[in-house]
Amino acid sequence: MTSLPYHGLRLLAVHAHPDDESSKGAATTAKYASLGARVLIATMTGGEAGDILNPALLQSPKASRDIAGLRREEMAAAAAALGAEHVWVGHVDSGLPDGDFDTQTPPGCFYRVPDEIAMLPLVHIIRSFRPQVVTTYDELGGYPHPDHIKNHDVTMAAVAAAADSAAHPELGEPWQVQKVYFNQDLSARKWITIHEKMTEAGLESPFAEHLDDFRKRDAERTNWLSTRIDCADFFPARDRALLSHATQIDPNGGFFSASRKAARTYWPTEEFEIAVDNTGREPLAPGVDFQETDLFASVTFDDGRMVPTEGMLPPSEARDESMAGERA
Repeated sequence: MTSLPYHGLRLLAVHAHPDDESSKGAATTAKYASLGARVLIATMTGGEAGDILNPALLQSPKASRDIAGLRREEMAAAAAALGAEHVWVGHVDSGLPDGDFDTQTPPGCFYRVPDEIAMLPLVHIIRSFRPQVVTTYDELGGYPHPDHIKNHDVTMAAVAAAADSAAHPELGEPWQVQKVYFNQDLSARKWITIHEKMTEAGLESPFAEHLDDFRKRDAERTNWLSTRIDCADFFPARDRALLSHATQIDPNGGFFSASRKAARTYWPTEEFEIAVDNTGREPLAPGVDFQETDLFASVTFDDGRMVPTEGMLPPSEARDESMAGERA
């Protein structure tokens, strides 16, 4: 029996809260899992500080009594929908304060734990799971949430420590991650482009009121989208996973439904930004979008085989070539 093509490859997706894994790179997760890769979702916090955002559950005794427990059940359902494995890293949700994160997040929360301490369970996870590829958030957290920013800092620290034979030998044998990517599935550029395409088609865009904010965010970043994964066939799995987080997602919410529908029509891919590349290949050209179509391109299997430089996933047939170029 011929094994699936990605059998033997491992992807670790590190996220801040339960539901993040379903809104950022979820279709990519489902695609790689379907092709034989092991995909492990590591959730940094339990989402204990989350509010009930779905009006249908506002009167739910279980949601109001034990939202942390309910979110654990939701996370299990979401992971199953994506075909992924899952582990809780064990930190406490910091919440989203209105003011300064350093002074207004609660003591003992994820954001307040020093990076060198917060990274330890993730170092153990990396050394145990031995991923060739890790995904996390950029230094801005994708958007300014204390746990998302902390997620970036701790993941990058853990990747470095996991490869250091002198660091924390009690946490397992050293493991060198070959590639690290920042998840840019919610990049401002994506929503700007979809807005422009909908406007050109004479359609009402759900992003019009957010356009100034998107343009500001887009101007603050360069080299957003080095890697683009064609995964439209897995959007249904992504949506099932997201809807598994019933406390957080209103299925009838205007922004959710309209934005998801628009993305399926105008942007059938998910994007990542290369951050660390230890494969030994020629580095990707900085500032140039859409150079890769496979997170595992040039990665070496445990048995010494190498994924081709161009990867093993076909490029998107829906690729808009006019978008592939150097960013200012």
